Amino acid sequence: MPAIQVAPSILSADFSKLGEEIAALEQAGADIIHVDVMDGHFVPNLTMGPPIIARLRKLSKLPFDVHLMIEEAERWVVAYREAGADWISVHVEAVPHLHRTLQLIRESGAQPGVAVNPGTALTSLEDILPACHHVLLMSVNPGFGGQKFIPESTEKARRLAGTIRERGLATLIEMDGGLDPTTVREPVVAGVSVVVAGSAILSRPDRKAAVGALRAACATG
Repeated sequence: MPAIQVAPSILSADFSKLGEEIAALEQAGADIIHVDVMDGHFVPNLTMGPPIIARLRKLSKLPFDVHLMIEEAERWVVAYREAGADWISVHVEAVPHLHRTLQLIRESGAQPGVAVNPGTALTSLEDILPACHHVLLMSVNPGFGGQKFIPESTEKARRLAGTIRERGLATLIEMDGGLDPTTVREPVVAGVSVVVAGSAILSRPDRKAAVGALRAACATG
């Protein structure tokens, strides 16, 4: 199995003390900070914009993985990159000119990724996969934290990993939604190498133990 990167999602953090939350995650051994951006249109929720991310960027040296769950994402790529995004994911369901948008992300200096909802077929990625640094497979329906893992996501990851191998690509598979020590093992065996976890880490007072439990579950067996 590839080395696993743990990316806590600050959607589950206490927004009144985000700076402290990010510092605690860094001390706990997180590899990446996952930032969910929602516009209230593509998904039924609102979160943070570039000014907040720019402030948070000064507080951590970890890569920021910014997941744009928004319409017209191409209009915001440069703003989020300038705010401090290192990885930027856009949704295949929300971006009509996907190849152009991924080029824009790469030209901005960020790593381009495509996010895919649970009900979206992998065939939507066939022509765009070589342009992706990572594919973010949603294992819940996007918009809210704390949802239960959709088991069929494991098979989806396995099929995507097979395609990446067959085509000789280096694309990473990231998964987000309902991942915790009881659900993470099978997706990792299937080919997921970037694990996004919100409540599994941020609902626990000991963040270091939570990150450790997630890594241990990935490594067992």
